[in-house]
Amino acid sequence: MPMLHDPAVRSSIEARLRSIRADSPRQWGRMSVDQMLWHVNQFLSASMGEGTLVVQRSAVPAPIMKFFLIYMPWPKSAPTNRSAVATCAHDLETERMKCRELIAKFVSRPVDGVWPDDPSFGPQTGNFASRLQAKHLDHHFRQFGA
Repeated sequence: MPMLHDPAVRSSIEARLRSIRADSPRQWGRMSVDQMLWHVNQFLSASMGEGTLVVQRSAVPAPIMKFFLIYMPWPKSAPTNRSAVATCAHDLETERMKCRELIAKFVSRPVDGVWPDDPSFGPQTGNFASRLQAKHLDHHFRQFGA
């Protein structure tokens, strides 16, 4: 499974981030492209113990949910943490720049170091966080054809 800490994966994600335009066509869901970038930024921040995501646990036990998230395909328009649902417009370029900065900060953390608890899945390793964020970014970049 791809990890955001892998330089090739990071490079691909960053190129795709650069390719997103204000008029990138949405393939599914309701978010606009600026809202999508705000959304992924919420999760990147939360994975590092920053941000404002509320603790929201799934009814599915965390180990099973973690396995599903990493190894199974994600459905389009799947439920998400309610505090990461964009409710207003955001500045695309501001969110793009923030996403680049968050990715750089994220990968500067040692993957084998201590990582904060995830608001949705509890204790996490750097390996899990890196795989989850790579998959989340890929999922939403595909949502806008990037």
